[in-house]
Amino acid sequence: MRTTLRSLLWRTALAAGLVCAVGLLPWLAHTDPALTVLKARSADRDPDPRVLADIRAQLGLDQGPLTLLGRWLTGLPRGDAGRSWLNGTDVTPAVLDALGASLLLMTAALAVAAVTAALVTARTLRGGPAGLRRAAAAHRRRGGSGTAVLAALPEFLTASLLATVVGVQLGWLPALGWYGPRWTILPALALGLPAGAVLGRLLDDLLPAALAEPWARAAAARGLPRRRIARQAVRRCLPALLPNTSLFVVGMTGGAVAVEQVFDIPGLGRTTLQAALAQDLPVLQAGTLALLLLAAAATALAHLASRLLTGPALRDGALPTLHPPAPPARTALPLVYGGALAAVVALGLPRDPLAVDTGARLHPPSLPHPFGTDALGRDVLARVAHGALDTLLLAVSIGAAALLAGVLLGLAPRLSGPLADTVNAVPPVLVALLVTAVHGGGATTPALAVLAVAWAPLATHTSALLRQERATTHLAATRALGAGRAHLLRRVLLPAVLPSVARHALLRLPGTALALASLSFLGLGAQPPSPEWGLLLAENQPYAERAPWTVLAPAAALALLGALAVGAAAGVRLPRRRRARTQLPLPRTEYAA
Repeated sequence: MRTTLRSLLWRTALAAGLVCAVGLLPWLAHTDPALTVLKARSADRDPDPRVLADIRAQLGLDQGPLTLLGRWLTGLPRGDAGRSWLNGTDVTPAVLDALGASLLLMTAALAVAAVTAALVTARTLRGGPAGLRRAAAAHRRRGGSGTAVLAALPEFLTASLLATVVGVQLGWLPALGWYGPRWTILPALALGLPAGAVLGRLLDDLLPAALAEPWARAAAARGLPRRRIARQAVRRCLPALLPNTSLFVVGMTGGAVAVEQVFDIPGLGRTTLQAALAQDLPVLQAGTLALLLLAAAATALAHLASRLLTGPALRDGALPTLHPPAPPARTALPLVYGGALAAVVALGLPRDPLAVDTGARLHPPSLPHPFGTDALGRDVLARVAHGALDTLLLAVSIGAAALLAGVLLGLAPRLSGPLADTVNAVPPVLVALLVTAVHGGGATTPALAVLAVAWAPLATHTSALLRQERATTHLAATRALGAGRAHLLRRVLLPAVLPSVARHALLRLPGTALALASLSFLGLGAQPPSPEWGLLLAENQPYAERAPWTVLAPAAALALLGALAVGAAAGVRLPRRRRARTQLPLPRTEYAA
């Protein structure tokens, strides 16, 4: 009870601090809120001092940020979140409508993600305990290439392709608007397919260990149906995935800004972003608070479901011992993917990515321009190759830092749990705005903003795996033999957790690269003519139907990066230590990975 109360107080303090920071955003950025509101209301109107003074008096800006924040907080118990600074309408109904649209889209996207994850894991589950080694080896030989490509596709690119091809050209489904269930299908596919691919990979990483446990082998020996064994294996693995699932829920709702903009959906993420860019503080604060409450609800449901699925095993330390899965098969696919990506970079680096040739606008691929040209006649191959250097190096650096921070914070779940839930509830764009206000703009702003949120899923994954590992019988036996905390952490817990979390970090590498570029495109980092991959996708998106090569080239580079990350993740294992011949070998469970 005391632990629950402490966690609740910690979450409340974090949420209050974040809401207060959002309320102080214009003053932290040293900008004039009245000038920002005037530009948002009428961009052509001159900033006359009298007009700015009238706006300050109308909004109460002369009273200072603390008075405005206190007035907004005192109105919340009455359901009054203030009025919009831009149009004067009540904030509460608008935020609730946006939240309803996002919840509906999130529900449909979760259904798509569940189906996608089921398809990813179908081969492993179909093999069952008897064919586990064969199925796992075949899966690792394939390297998960299709899943990697699906997970690496940017959401706004997927949304644009679905809207253009399925909605406009074929006319099968509506491409714009938000008027009923049929309008949710394409946005749900754009959001759910990448999330389902990542969740499916994480689940498929845990299934071999579950199917190798004694209960699964005993059930197969008794002749129980494979479907029943597969269902119990999924249930066995879900407690380790549910915390990440709750993070996906919040990410879908708060981070689907691009998809909501492509399909013109009045969702919570888009509403919060527009309010942040216009510095409409009442809407921004209410949207941020709604995201935080949604994160708290999703986290509480995930913890409750984990307890119900696992039962008293976590409390009593009675989970069965995990056996190591079959070792990954040697495959040359990561070398092929890495070689292809390196060849693209090597061929494009000697070319000039900024050379403009207006006479060669939107030319298709040819010998002089293997990837074609863009709307300004610039060589797409040169831009993809030069963009790979900044994008990949920065993404790898952020991924390594996020992995280190996630593992270290995951070892202290009482501290990292509430912090991760709070951080994940905030869209990266809002974090970038806060970083810009405190640190200032520049090329480092996207890196700091992405790093500020990238560690949260890894810390949650680490905590979930450690919670399950601490409940195993072999750990209780090792502790009973006199092993201390340092020995258990170094020799048992970390070897069981690090490979899975490292694979998770590699799976998120393409998304990190895309998040960096998308923030730069929003004006919070590097600006055109920088050849970052996300900028290339965004700049060429209007020409996707007329000149698809301008979009397919950077998308293919991201897909290659995803395939390379998944192929490399399949072989991540801790090296086994050499032991003296006179020393008895430790049980196999100490090497569980």
